[in-house]
Amino acid sequence: MAETQITDADWLDFHPSPSKPAFVLPEGAVDAHCHVFGPRAAFPFAPERKYTPCDAGKDRLFALRDHLGFSRNVIVQATCHGKDNAATMDACRAAGERARGIASVRHDISRDELAEMDAAGIRGVRFNFVKRLVDATPREHFTAVAERIQEFGWSTVVYFEAADLEDLAPFLETLPGIIVVDHMGRPDVAKGVDHPDFQRFIELMARNDNIWSKVTCPERLSLEGPPEYDDVVPFARRIVELFPTRVLWGTDWPHPNMTSHMPDDGKLVDFIPKIARTPEEQRLLLVDNPMRLYWAK
Repeated sequence: MAETQITDADWLDFHPSPSKPAFVLPEGAVDAHCHVFGPRAAFPFAPERKYTPCDAGKDRLFALRDHLGFSRNVIVQATCHGKDNAATMDACRAAGERARGIASVRHDISRDELAEMDAAGIRGVRFNFVKRLVDATPREHFTAVAERIQEFGWSTVVYFEAADLEDLAPFLETLPGIIVVDHMGRPDVAKGVDHPDFQRFIELMARNDNIWSKVTCPERLSLEGPPEYDDVVPFARRIVELFPTRVLWGTDWPHPNMTSHMPDDGKLVDFIPKIARTPEEQRLLLVDNPMRLYWAK
């Protein structure tokens, strides 16, 4: 008998009617960090998941893409689907050249499986170090995967929290290829941009030309809250100004595990010109950088 998959009692569904952004995105803009959840009838959630979300399938994602004015998506495998990338691959296939994907894979995945993913539009793997979301994985497993994906020209996405960076940084510096850090390494904005925790992340990027950052998720990091999230602006702006050719931006739709509020995706787009203040910075962030990383082949 199939498992009954009931959405978590405290789950916040995505915004039902996001506003139209005031900021007009540059032509060809990419939402470089978003997810699909199910729909569960077609793509059941993983038994080992730490949360059970609402359905948020590809059709809703593509409708949001068009509403906000994006041309393309980079769809990141959600932890609720574990290592089964079927939903992400299905969305990439359905979108064709308008989407690429980031997978979550086993350390012993075969070359044939990687090749199938590559053909579907997968262009990277994600390593999650956030203990509340995933079980611990031996670091040698991450190294093995990072080495094997270089044949396909893929990059690695890493997700961690600021408190873990001091321990994690030496390991990250051993990984081959391009590494993209989710959400600026989740800094504690109460500490300010000059705090050693955030400076450690800046120094990591300064030392390693292969390390990029997503300047994303002000709604997760802000203490001030919506709709402006102004306390996050100095952090994202600093990274954009220092590393303009190594930054990406995305909505994080459908905003998994948000507990304080559900953001208006239109207002999130209006956050962009606060952190990328010139047309040149905006084009690099939204078009040139993601196209170079995910659509080069």
